[in-house]
Amino acid sequence: MDFIAGAIGGGLSTAVGYPLDTVKVRIQTEKHYKGFWHCVQETYRTEKVWGFYKGVSASVLAVSVVSSVSFGTYKNFLCTICKLRYGAADAKPSKLDVSLAGGAAGAVRVVLTNPSEVAKVRMQTQRNPHPSTTSQPVSKPKYLGSLHCLKVITKEEGFAGLYKGCSALLCRDCSASAVYFLSYTSLCDWLTPAERSKPSFLVVLLSGGFAGVLAWGLGTPMDVLKSRMQIAESDQHKYKGLIHCARESVRKEGPKVLFKGLGLNCARAFPVNMVVFVTYEAVLRFADHY
Repeated sequence: MDFIAGAIGGGLSTAVGYPLDTVKVRIQTEKHYKGFWHCVQETYRTEKVWGFYKGVSASVLAVSVVSSVSFGTYKNFLCTICKLRYGAADAKPSKLDVSLAGGAAGAVRVVLTNPSEVAKVRMQTQRNPHPSTTSQPVSKPKYLGSLHCLKVITKEEGFAGLYKGCSALLCRDCSASAVYFLSYTSLCDWLTPAERSKPSFLVVLLSGGFAGVLAWGLGTPMDVLKSRMQIAESDQHKYKGLIHCARESVRKEGPKVLFKGLGLNCARAFPVNMVVFVTYEAVLRFADHY
């Protein structure tokens, strides 16, 4: 049920936060945007509403699978740790136990996430103006959809192309996932009265939202590097690896480049993770009841 609940929560949350994610990726990877509203206006002016949802189909499917694996791995890994350390799978875990299980969940999901992240970033940064915004004939875009994008990448760059930016994603997800689950469980424990066995849905909403903000606050620098490593190579973006990408980005644009999209990440993280956790808890309680 943890796998099923995670899948439903992840899929719903993607639809909520995807437009902001597109704006974030464009700000992180392209220099000509002056800020959030400039990016929003330019995207809408040239590509209309659909411009904010490029690559959403693959992302919803991928996030559902990844969220399923993430929550399922976390819960099973945590139960295994508790059984080994305390002799019972349902024993109360320590903060270290929760962090280790969260980190393990982050590491496992990278294997599934990276190809869809590459496709998402390529689709989000692809320019194909909406017909109503230009009098010139609209050229056929390189990527016709998420699955076509994956196919083209595999053909042109090989299987390795699907795992560009894997090192940055691994660093981002392991640390962020550990903080994510630790902060969620800690906030739920803190906000739930001692006489209650489970947190209320209001507590779940607040804890999930703040857990997402903390996790993305920590993970934004690696998220910037991941996006830059995953876009199609050009004279502006040619990176030999994670360290080279970080060094070149900071050299050309200063340390602040590592925090591009931080506000957007945090603004998107709160409602998205409220949806993730409240859906997750609702599905589990529904299953327990019936």
